[in-house]
Amino acid sequence: MPGFTFHLYRLHPMPQLSPAGQQAIQEVAQRHGFSFDAVASMLDSVINGNGSMAQFSHPEFGGSGQWMQGGMTMIGDMFNNYLKGRVDNLCAELARLVASQPDMIRTGSFQSQSQNGNTSVNSWGGTSSGSANNPNSLFAPAPPDWWGPDLKFPSSSGGQNGMRYAWFSQAHRLAMESNGNVTIYDTLDHQIGGVSQQSGSPTPSFSSQYGYVDLSRLPVVSVNGMAPIAPVQPAQSFAPVNNNNGYNIAPTYSSNASSNIAPASSDGDGDNFASLEKHAALQGRGILTEQEYAAKKAELLSRL
Repeated sequence: MPGFTFHLYRLHPMPQLSPAGQQAIQEVAQRHGFSFDAVASMLDSVINGNGSMAQFSHPEFGGSGQWMQGGMTMIGDMFNNYLKGRVDNLCAELARLVASQPDMIRTGSFQSQSQNGNTSVNSWGGTSSGSANNPNSLFAPAPPDWWGPDLKFPSSSGGQNGMRYAWFSQAHRLAMESNGNVTIYDTLDHQIGGVSQQSGSPTPSFSSQYGYVDLSRLPVVSVNGMAPIAPVQPAQSFAPVNNNNGYNIAPTYSSNASSNIAPASSDGDGDNFASLEKHAALQGRGILTEQEYAAKKAELLSRL
């Protein structure tokens, strides 16, 4: 079976209606002469359209159609102007109802388009799914998000075969859940635009403006809410350094047991001066005491 591509759909269906929301929708349905189910589906479409547009499909509305705030309404039964007016009035009232709910309207850049009957949404904000402190809220409080409390308002999400993901463009984070484990990645400067999964592959492939996004190269922020454990560094050598001049210098914190300091040589004045400079450096770093350095300096100078 060839690979297939997930589209970036709206993260949640319409949140569950609260008792107050069910009552409000029932009253709207009675006022406009539509069923509760038809009005609830139109409410979802208006929410998807950020309160200013709707792409809908329901038999009571003449099939598929579109509404845009300001008077543009199209329905499948295009010559039924009476139905078109009722749909326009319904959408306008639902738009006012959505606008009255705190945080229901997204702010910033917003796009909505329909692909194969599915609504694709990219938003730069968030929606409220109800408040326990607001008895007039249309929606019941939402359960905790699977990616944890630190991330809000994903730009897109999806899932397949026991795996799901959510991308948070503003926070530069990608949440992945698989086999009950939630991993949060830092997406760096990637702008994720699509995701696909080959048949039989447990992990999807993400794409950005740079092409394929290799998850193994993205920094891991947390696993199941905990910061990843840093890898253990290899043990360092603390072997004493022998300068071949009769005594051992104090241990140095080096990854090699051998010293980078060359032994003093009496083959020439240049070697003596070089050894003197190196011992001065050791004394400056506190490896040699002033007395040890003075004794070595006197020995070297006596060779000149």
